[in-house]
Amino acid sequence: MENKRVLLGMSGGVDSSVSALLLKQQGYEVIGATLELFAGSSCCNINTYIDAKNVCNSIGIPHFTYDYKNEFRKYVIDDFINCYANCRTPNPCIECNKYMKFGLMYEKAKELGCNYIATGHYAKTEFSEKYGCWVLKKSKAGKKDQSYVLWNMPKNLIEHILFPLCDFESKDEIREIAKNNNLKVANKPDSEDICFVPDGNYKKFLENNSNIKPKQGNIVNTDGKILGKHTGLYNYTIGQRKGLGISNSVPLFVLGFNKKKNEVIVGEESKLYKKEILVGDINLLLVDKIEKEMEVEVKTRYSSKVAKAKISMQNDKIKVIFDEPQRAITPGQSAVFYIDDIVLGGGKIYE
Repeated sequence: MENKRVLLGMSGGVDSSVSALLLKQQGYEVIGATLELFAGSSCCNINTYIDAKNVCNSIGIPHFTYDYKNEFRKYVIDDFINCYANCRTPNPCIECNKYMKFGLMYEKAKELGCNYIATGHYAKTEFSEKYGCWVLKKSKAGKKDQSYVLWNMPKNLIEHILFPLCDFESKDEIREIAKNNNLKVANKPDSEDICFVPDGNYKKFLENNSNIKPKQGNIVNTDGKILGKHTGLYNYTIGQRKGLGISNSVPLFVLGFNKKKNEVIVGEESKLYKKEILVGDINLLLVDKIEKEMEVEVKTRYSSKVAKAKISMQNDKIKVIFDEPQRAITPGQSAVFYIDDIVLGGGKIYE
C-alpha cells in the first residue's frame, strides 16, 4: 500500500495553507512544518507560527516548528553576503530551496516516515512518458510560475515532491478556496521581498550583518575615463540608470564592476546586450549530461521572459548562445533551461 504521508512546508501564508487543505482532501496524511530560519524575517516571526498552527488546527492536521537558523545563515545568508562582496547579484530563494526546503526538510520528512514533501510553490512534478522519468514543469500560473527558483533541487527528489497548486492559474482562485473553507489567512498579503530583508533595504542589511561598508570609488566609462564617484559597489546593479549622480549627453547605465580598482563601469544602453554567456554550478534535472548542442529556452531572471538559445558544454560550464542579444544579464543570477514546459536544468551566470 502506497505511503501517502507528506511533510508540508508552511509559511503561514495563503498558498501553503490552501496546499494543506488540498492535500488532505486528496487523501494524504499531512504534517505541517514551519522552518525557523531567521528571527524577524517575513516568513519567520511569531505571527507566521501562529497562523500556520491555527490553519493546521482548523483542518485537523499536526504542526511542528523546526529551528534551522544556523543552517540558514550558513547556506543562504553567508552566500548572499559573499555574492555582494564579489560584485554578483544573488537569488537567496534558490539557495533556500536547495538547502532548506528540498534539503533539510526532506531529511526531516524521512525521519517522520513521510514519502513526500510539499510546498505552496506554483510548479508541477509529473512522470513523463516521453522522457521515461519524473520531471519538473512549469505550472499553469503564467507570470506567477515559480519553476525558475526550483532548478537547483536534487534530481532524485522530484518524484517525492508535491505541488498542490500546480493547476491553478491565479492567486485569486487560491484566496477563494481559503475563504470558502474559513481559513483566516485568506486575505493575508503576499510577501514580495527577500524574507530576511523585510523592509527591502538590502544595503542596510549588508552593512549591519557583514564587513561590507560604504567605500567610495570612481565611476568610469569603458575607456576608463572618470565620470563621477560611487558610494560602494554593492549599491549598484547591472542595468541601473538612475541614482548614478553623473551627467552625460546620452543616458548611461551600469555595465559592470572592476572589483580590484573599486570601479563602477558605465556605458550606453546598447552595451548592456549580450549574445553569449557562461553558466556554472550546473544542476541538470532532465538529463544526466549534455552530450551535444541543444536548442532550449532560457530564463535569466525570475521576472524575465524565456529567450531561445543553443547550449553546449564547455569544460564544467554551459555556454549559452542566444538567438537574440539579451539585456542586462547579471552574474550571480540563475539561467534556467526549458524544453517546452519542462525544466532541463540550470546554473549560475558567471559572465
